[in-house]
Amino acid sequence: MNEIATNLKNTLVNTVRRNSYKGLLFSGGLDTSILAAGNPKITAITVSLDSVGEDVYYSKSLAKVLDIKHIFRIVKVDEAIEAIPETIRILKSFDPAIPNDLTVYFGLKFAKKLGIDRIATGDGSDELFAGYSFMRDIDNLEEYIERITKKMSFSSNDIGNFFGVKIIQPFIDKNIVDFALQIPVDLKIRKCNGKVWGKWILRKAFEDVLPKDIVWQGKRPLEVGSGMNRLRQVISEKVSDEEFKENTTSIKFISKEHFYYYKIYKEVIGEIPKPNTNEGECLGCGAGMKKNGFHCKVCGYVLDWRPR
Repeated sequence: MNEIATNLKNTLVNTVRRNSYKGLLFSGGLDTSILAAGNPKITAITVSLDSVGEDVYYSKSLAKVLDIKHIFRIVKVDEAIEAIPETIRILKSFDPAIPNDLTVYFGLKFAKKLGIDRIATGDGSDELFAGYSFMRDIDNLEEYIERITKKMSFSSNDIGNFFGVKIIQPFIDKNIVDFALQIPVDLKIRKCNGKVWGKWILRKAFEDVLPKDIVWQGKRPLEVGSGMNRLRQVISEKVSDEEFKENTTSIKFISKEHFYYYKIYKEVIGEIPKPNTNEGECLGCGAGMKKNGFHCKVCGYVLDWRPR
């Protein structure tokens, strides 16, 4: 185990050095903290809705320890709501994960304003090292990770292209992916001191590099850490019970918020694209999906991941 942790750390450090970047979307979580420690000359950008969310605390704390340039982009609620149409237009999606995407949107837009043309993200770490809590309930986790590795896509790429900012994703560098796929899942998810930890081996690899409270912090979704999850209630209140009940589409909306995003999608994009001859059909909205895919990029519908 110690050898695996050491080799993982060395591989990641070498990958960071090889993939130069001037900026970092910095939440203060484990993944972006590793990237910050590997390149302390960067400008770290932390996005927060009205200065709330745990990212404010963790990012400020580590930035001080590492002595890196750290800038907050504080977003107001009205400003975030106003950015939803452009975010949907960029992503061509009304996925309920829009609050996550807004965090990336404001971070990359701010990076462009600062003149940063290459910026790193922590994309891929949760997928490769079992950072999501739902992964603990998957019977054949190795098979699942191997499969999603071939299908990973991130909104940061589309948003970065829109703003003309190159996205650097060290965690999905081929060397990291190949190494991660060889690590046994019992080293990715492990119970320690009475608590089950995802990304356990990644934490062990950097526990002598980063402060303990950074390494052993809990997983928090991007929308929670940035405070963007607070938008969900605000957005839901924009759709009345009557309007939601009168919806006549065949789309499977999971909430009023989801329906709100769809209304904007109709305005800025139009009709949902039908499947082409090489695609299957999403059961949630009817859009085209890659065959054997399990996540619809248009509506966010998630299918059973197992091969069909």
